[in-house]
Amino acid sequence: MAVLEHLTSQQAIDLENKYGAHNYHPLPVVLSRGEGVYVWDVEGKKYYDFLSAYSAVNQGHCHPKIVGAMVEQAKTLTLTSRAFYNDMLGNYEQYATETFGFDKLLPMNTGAEAVETALKICRRWAYQKKGIPENRAQIIVCENNFHGRTTTIISFSNDPVAKENYGPFTEGFIKIEYDNLVALEKALESNPHVAGFLVEPIQGEAGVYVPSEGYLKEAKALCEKYNVLFIADEVQTGIARTGKMLAVDHEEVKPDILILGKAISGGVYPVSAVFANDAIMDVITPGSHGSTFGGNPVAAAVAMAALEVVKEENLAQNAQELGELFREELNKFIPTCDLVVKVRGKGLLNAILINDTEDSSTAWDICMALKENGLLAKPTHGNIIRFAPPLVMNKEQLLDCVGIIIKTLQEFKK
Repeated sequence: MAVLEHLTSQQAIDLENKYGAHNYHPLPVVLSRGEGVYVWDVEGKKYYDFLSAYSAVNQGHCHPKIVGAMVEQAKTLTLTSRAFYNDMLGNYEQYATETFGFDKLLPMNTGAEAVETALKICRRWAYQKKGIPENRAQIIVCENNFHGRTTTIISFSNDPVAKENYGPFTEGFIKIEYDNLVALEKALESNPHVAGFLVEPIQGEAGVYVPSEGYLKEAKALCEKYNVLFIADEVQTGIARTGKMLAVDHEEVKPDILILGKAISGGVYPVSAVFANDAIMDVITPGSHGSTFGGNPVAAAVAMAALEVVKEENLAQNAQELGELFREELNKFIPTCDLVVKVRGKGLLNAILINDTEDSSTAWDICMALKENGLLAKPTHGNIIRFAPPLVMNKEQLLDCVGIIIKTLQEFKK
């Protein structure tokens, strides 16, 4: 078979199954093209993308401004490593730090790398600034978290599938219940060696679990009280997804450390970043952390273009308005349907809870039916379906998608 020979869907699936590691269980659709809110499979069938590559494609598939920035920069200079300066990184760092209101940015490539970087910064700050004895720092995390899949990160996961046969695990983490301020304060006051609190403003992978109003604001206040760094993992919730530029903006919370990834590049290139002010970031010195590709010229050009698109096209406002409409329309339908328990979310990060057990196949089967009807989504945690379309979606398209979802649920119910 020639490398560029046109494949059928089944041929492409068979190739992945034979030659690729089986670390994913994809929906059986083989995509070959994307534009805006749409994707097409290799046979030419058109679908609404209601996952956005887990919120990486907030600006829509193949946005011409972002792709153009990538192509133009790739023609000039792609990689220097950080052994030398390049003429794009400083511009990007200035633009991004001014956008989010921080002194410094540490550039990385993937969300998990950025989380690891934030943990390292937090620990260094604990030893150099807070005075915690070396190797004694603790970081508080939440149950049902998802921060990535490195060995350290899965050490504080409570997903048995993510952890099985990967030990021994990294120590230094205290796990508490999400959305529980009493548990947070108890952990803070009982341990003088706590350095940071790592939290998702909305737990996306856990099923789009939105905390109680005021939780983030009070959690930040507790961190300040006990001189602990508030670390916001906004890899999925950031870049306008929830109706604000950052999800913490809904409660006017300023993290001590901010983690971004996914949509900071519009989904066309791996880019992530960790933000902090000088008093925290200055613990990072030459040789103490690095990445060959982090901060490369292409990444810098792409990220600037991606952030510009979010601002120029008012994507946060659009996500806010369409998210309210999405939940409003589904809430009209849910009382008529025994199959769905509720819809929850913020902005255009939403989920429906299916009236079945986590170990059932119902949510998967519904997603298969949605696929047949022209909409792509994926279950999370067994009985929850996450809905996260590109933020460039318009009202007419959203209502069309709501119609597809309702029609599919009604057909499935019969």
